[in-house]
Amino acid sequence: MTFPVFTAVVPARYGSTRLPGKPLLEIAGEPMVAHVWRRACQSQASRIVVATDDTRIRDAMLPYGAEVVMTRAEHPSGTDRLAEVAQLLGLPDDELVVNVQGDEPLIPPALIDQVALRLAEDKEASIATLAEPISDVDSLFNPNVVKVVRSLEGRALYFSRAPIPWDREQFKQMPTLLETDAWLRHIGIYAYRASFLAAYCDWPASTLEQLEQLEQLRALQHGHLIQVALACEVNPAGVDTQEDLDRVRALLTPSG
Repeated sequence: MTFPVFTAVVPARYGSTRLPGKPLLEIAGEPMVAHVWRRACQSQASRIVVATDDTRIRDAMLPYGAEVVMTRAEHPSGTDRLAEVAQLLGLPDDELVVNVQGDEPLIPPALIDQVALRLAEDKEASIATLAEPISDVDSLFNPNVVKVVRSLEGRALYFSRAPIPWDREQFKQMPTLLETDAWLRHIGIYAYRASFLAAYCDWPASTLEQLEQLEQLRALQHGHLIQVALACEVNPAGVDTQEDLDRVRALLTPSG
């Protein structure tokens, strides 16, 4: 398989409400961001860049040989940060840029390749991302689990924290189980065209984006197409809480 040329960017912001300094939290003797960077290095990306607003993260990653780009601290979203990175690197308009979240130390490299390939294949889309089936009621009704509805062509119709689509018959009462796998959880990995990133950062936050607190809705509200593919591998959950961190540490720390 011939992969398109793409740059993988790992945004690593020091500030975090729930886990301050999250990119530098230790997992198996290394900072979390180093685990993410190493996963990105196992992908087909032609270039891997760590984008940060803090010199402590830069200083932690340089000994690994990582390419680090310093960005402004005040970006309202990860997409805005990637737009600055694309500009600083002077990426051509047709370059593909994959956003590999800095708190995903277990992300399969195959997913990084998949999202870049899907965007390369869908010439009309500005963004590609991934999803996976939801099989349990708790996840479907959890507002921290983002849901997505797709068209027959695999393009996003809408993203929401609400349980969409709404089953008018089954959801008359809170269900105890889901009868089908019709619901999809959005996986927060994105591939963009550099030309789209340049335009995106000039748009004000949209109404839908502000209501749902989902930055991808800005693109949809401006009429851009988002390709959503079903993930080729299971994507382990990222690190948002101390419980998540403990779980990943247990998985990645060799047992004595």
